[in-house]
Amino acid sequence: MPSSLVVFAGVPGVGKSSVAEGVARALGRPVLSVDPIEQGMADAGIPPSFERGLAAYLVAARCAAHLLGLGQGVIVDAVNAEPEGRAVWHEVGAAAGIAPTWVHVTCSDPAVHRARLEGRARRYADVDEPAWAAVIARAAGFAPWTDERITVDTASPLPTTIAHVLAALS
Repeated sequence: MPSSLVVFAGVPGVGKSSVAEGVARALGRPVLSVDPIEQGMADAGIPPSFERGLAAYLVAARCAAHLLGLGQGVIVDAVNAEPEGRAVWHEVGAAAGIAPTWVHVTCSDPAVHRARLEGRARRYADVDEPAWAAVIARAAGFAPWTDERITVDTASPLPTTIAHVLAALS
């Protein structure tokens, strides 16, 4: 697979990271996730704020641009709910002469989604874990898509979901 920018999007707890990591392992690509970047900022003493969250996106974008400039493919793991966030990845892709490939991760079963969100052990202690009500509100405010995208439903088993993404990317 030639150099590519694959950007995962979806609300918290839907399974983006699990799918992105499975796809990354299969393709031998790095994953740039905003959560560990934001945790690193917290480790450096930067308090939680809108700016810290935005900075995590921008650091991931700079790293993606650097890797694409080296001819490597990149997988991005972030919510990407707003057009402004999505525009960042369009700019990164344009600078590398490629368009991002979007993977919109959903979960059609609210009970599975909620259990996943509320039952997960957070790897990043200083990155806020939203409450279920906040996730529902975020999903309702998720900006409509104008981009072509691969949509996957994580109510299916993880290996099936990963295989679906890999098939769509090939």
